[in-house]
Amino acid sequence: MENAVIYARVSTQGQDYDRQVEELRAYAQRNDYQIVAEFTEKISGAKKVDERNAMSEMLDYVTSNDVKRVLVYECSRISRRAADFLNIIDYLTEHKISLYIHQNGLETLQRDGSINPIAQLVLGIIGQFNQMERGLIRSRMESGYNHYRSNGGKVGRKVGYKKSDEQMKEEYAEEIRLLKKGISLRNVQKISGTSINTLRKLKEMVS
Repeated sequence: MENAVIYARVSTQGQDYDRQVEELRAYAQRNDYQIVAEFTEKISGAKKVDERNAMSEMLDYVTSNDVKRVLVYECSRISRRAADFLNIIDYLTEHKISLYIHQNGLETLQRDGSINPIAQLVLGIIGQFNQMERGLIRSRMESGYNHYRSNGGKVGRKVGYKKSDEQMKEEYAEEIRLLKKGISLRNVQKISGTSINTLRKLKEMVS
């Protein structure tokens, strides 16, 4: 029975990754893979790898343990940054670890451990499309904001608006978890991208 890990990601606190994990568990069971660890996080796929705590932990884990396969639901769960996406594939390939993309039914390595050239080619193309889609979304959002402003609209919080402690705890659950571990404000800022001022408020809230 080969060892495998699951990696699942969603972009916002309001989303959940349960369906991703459940489908990947079922796939592993059908193929007689032993799931030895699961890594999940709620963070934008546009963030760099070194800013994503669970992704960094997963990459460290699979190279330090006898893991043969990383299971993910779709390519964009790995990263929406084409360079990071391809670098992760290369990193895993160098360590003889296969990346399986459930939605596409693609695996980067073949059964004998050799590179699957078709999967590598297709995933490279998909990675470029994911980055292009990210750019289009940002462009549409910027265009929408500009149109709204040009018609007298105001973007931002209403004057006097303040999030409740419960809203803050829900939105910044990952940051709070890191702070409770004793990780410094500066390092949590590097991992999450959250401003130092916000992190100070969160630290005061949970201390």
